[in-house]
Amino acid sequence: MTVVDFVIVSVYLCGLLTVGLFRRARRDSDAVSFIIGGRVLTLPAFVASLVSTWYGGILGIGEFSYNYGIATWLVFGVPYYLAALLFAIFLAKKARESKLLTIPDRLERAYGRTAAGLGTAVIFLMTVPAAYVLMAGVLIQVVFGWPLWAGILAGTLFSLIYVHFGGFNSVVRTDLLQFGLMFAGFAILLVVSISKFGGVSYLTANVPPDHFRWHGGNDGWYIAVWYVIALATLIEPAFYQRCYAVKSVGTARKGIMISILCWAVFDFMTTACGLYARAALPDLTEPIASYPELATLVLPVGLLGLFMTALLATVMSTIDSYSFLAASTFGRDLIWRFFGVPEGRITYWTRWGLVVSTAIAVVLALFFESVVDIWHHFGSVGTPALLVPLVTSYVGNRRMPPRWTVISILLSGIVSLVWLISGYYSVSGDYWLGLEPIFPGLAISIVIYLFTGRDNSDRSP
Repeated sequence: MTVVDFVIVSVYLCGLLTVGLFRRARRDSDAVSFIIGGRVLTLPAFVASLVSTWYGGILGIGEFSYNYGIATWLVFGVPYYLAALLFAIFLAKKARESKLLTIPDRLERAYGRTAAGLGTAVIFLMTVPAAYVLMAGVLIQVVFGWPLWAGILAGTLFSLIYVHFGGFNSVVRTDLLQFGLMFAGFAILLVVSISKFGGVSYLTANVPPDHFRWHGGNDGWYIAVWYVIALATLIEPAFYQRCYAVKSVGTARKGIMISILCWAVFDFMTTACGLYARAALPDLTEPIASYPELATLVLPVGLLGLFMTALLATVMSTIDSYSFLAASTFGRDLIWRFFGVPEGRITYWTRWGLVVSTAIAVVLALFFESVVDIWHHFGSVGTPALLVPLVTSYVGNRRMPPRWTVISILLSGIVSLVWLISGYYSVSGDYWLGLEPIFPGLAISIVIYLFTGRDNSDRSP
């Protein structure tokens, strides 16, 4: 990194603040305006915001592709495309037509206050952006040479300044900028790597053979579990929030379809860059830094700064979105719903929610060492707890009674959590019965639904 590169990064950060703070929300803004931007989100803004938000785990992708090659596409690509497609077909239109603000709103309408409370807890923990805060810290450590803890604090606090003042509209405006940067940065890195090293023949000669096998050396069950974890897309708060925020019903479904194409293109570039990193830098001690290390090796002055900016943009677009989701869950779904706060104070408490979610994210980021582990652990517990109740509240006429919904959320989540903990206390490091934690929890939720579900066709939607 030279002075020119640092100037490029600095210009981006200043531009981000300018765009994010262009139009600050009033302190007394109503919840609809602050949390979902007044339901006026257009198709281009929907696509740019959803694509950049849902791809914040860029260093985790680099870590996995460096270690396992094209299996990255089968683990973090295909299952999520399929899940997003299911969301577009079955849920996007119904979510917009419901005219709600948050997922717990839906749970309360379908199952009552207690289920909404449990859903609030799960959604809050799933949206605390610990994985992305960790990635921001690693990036700042690589770019500026700061200690990891300092990078985590700096990256997190900077990402939240404009969200604090502007709410959802600030998130969307900055996502438009970050969407363009993330695609431009990886296109540059891939083209320069091909030019410097060569094409497929160079990769096949310099990476382990397993990197070009579908499994990447992983057990088939490990890959299969990610297809189940990907079903978390069907309870993904970022999807619901943007569907609630669009101007028209048709925009939501069309926007998700276009987003899937964008993710496929971006996945091709990121996986290819991970393979080049493994080929050119086979002895990296920290695979999570594979993209920055490859960029430092091959990119000239100026382009290096642009790529580092692209990495920061990819990560920060997700930190701000998920921090805001966690904050709105805190302000509306916890404080307003359960503590009798007037609706006019939701914006105030949402801003305080940013402080709470940020503090928790920083603590978790310092505790975990792997971005992929954070995704795996939180997805393995949150998905079985909410998947069946939330999806069946929108799709089909069969629904669990409120009391059994509460039991399902509690029991499936607790079983998956206990199963997850069992791996830490096992001598071999394996989970009980060799099962991934998501499976027993999801099985319990499905069984409860099958035995207690009742026809709901005569009730309100």
